[in-house]
Amino acid sequence: MTAPAARPEGLSAYIAVTAAYWAFMLTDGALRMLVLLHFHTLGFSPVQLAYLFLLYEVAGMVTNLCAGWIAARFGLTTTLYAGLGLQVVALLTLALLDPAWAVGLSVAYVMVVQGASGVAKDLAKMSSKSAVKLLAPSEDGGLFRWVALLTGSKNAVKGLGFLLGAALLGTLGFTGAVLGMATVLGLILVAVLLFMPSGLPKGRKDARFSDVFSKSPNVNWLSAARVFLFGARDVWFVVGIPIYFYAVLSDGSEAGNRAAFFMIGTFMALWIILYGAVQAYAPHLLRASQRTDADLIRAARAWCLGLALIPALLTLASLLSPAPAGWLTLTLVLGLLAFGCVFAINSSLHSYLILAFTKSERVTMDVGFYYMANAAGRLLGTLLSGLTYQLGGLPLMLGTAAVMVAVSGAAVGFLRPEPGAEPGPAR
Repeated sequence: MTAPAARPEGLSAYIAVTAAYWAFMLTDGALRMLVLLHFHTLGFSPVQLAYLFLLYEVAGMVTNLCAGWIAARFGLTTTLYAGLGLQVVALLTLALLDPAWAVGLSVAYVMVVQGASGVAKDLAKMSSKSAVKLLAPSEDGGLFRWVALLTGSKNAVKGLGFLLGAALLGTLGFTGAVLGMATVLGLILVAVLLFMPSGLPKGRKDARFSDVFSKSPNVNWLSAARVFLFGARDVWFVVGIPIYFYAVLSDGSEAGNRAAFFMIGTFMALWIILYGAVQAYAPHLLRASQRTDADLIRAARAWCLGLALIPALLTLASLLSPAPAGWLTLTLVLGLLAFGCVFAINSSLHSYLILAFTKSERVTMDVGFYYMANAAGRLLGTLLSGLTYQLGGLPLMLGTAAVMVAVSGAAVGFLRPEPGAEPGPAR
């Protein structure tokens, strides 16, 4: 897809922000896969694995709530630098983990470090998404295209991170992989500090923390929809499906474990890359430049309800074959890839609508609030991923995903075009 024309003073800032975000998301995806597979091989249960990511998501909720105000007060570059720097610290700290520690101590330690990584991720994410609203051209659907380019490319890079994490674990081991990523991200942080151009706002002294709570019904309903949309993804993505695939693919030997790591990492990477590619293509697929915001709201409802059918059908398939089977594994792979494509359309519509609904003067506030809801959904999905898989296996886990998507669609049903919005094509 051809990139939209940019305002000259904003293009260099957009490129710098996007490059920094790409580097961050590469390490974020790799770290998630490293932690999941490493601790699974140490004997952690699905619920214990879910615990490792809970503080990461809680930290994301708190960070997004505060980061909007921090960025409004001190500037978007401040929050971007803070996110990159904190991720480097988190990686270095994780390298100090001692395999001889008791399980309880290891879980607590990794939870705290993952919490710091969650803060870092959402500082960088909020900064990047807010920058698009401020830098993107508004004509001919430019906002939708720029949002799709940033979000789609980010997810493709994160998908490569999943594959990178699995490959590094199988070659360098846990500590070597973490130290290598910290070194590379530290060098990128130095480069961004030295070469970041002007073009982003520096902050304003009158920003109040109470402003982070949105008074817009559309922002609030869209945030509620986001909670259940991302909860429906993470309920299978975080713990359940990787552990199921590991049980099917690994024969228990060291070579078998390495092969399973690679295949699981490849699937997770492929899913995220496909998801990102569809997100980037979404404006063309939806003909966004020719449609009004009202049209895109209706499209969001239809795509969300269509998404719910996929986990519902996968639930039925898993009920027909409760034990691991070749046809079930193939069905899951194909079904979850289809889920990723339709999920990407939903996510892309949400990412556009939140920026369409907010005003430039409070963009960091509304985006921060919206991504707090995003983190809440990931937190809910993460907790339910380990819990539902341990209690009811694939059927309960996938059935929960179907219900959560349906709830998200119900929330989208309350969205209305903003008063005074232009009647022409999407802004």
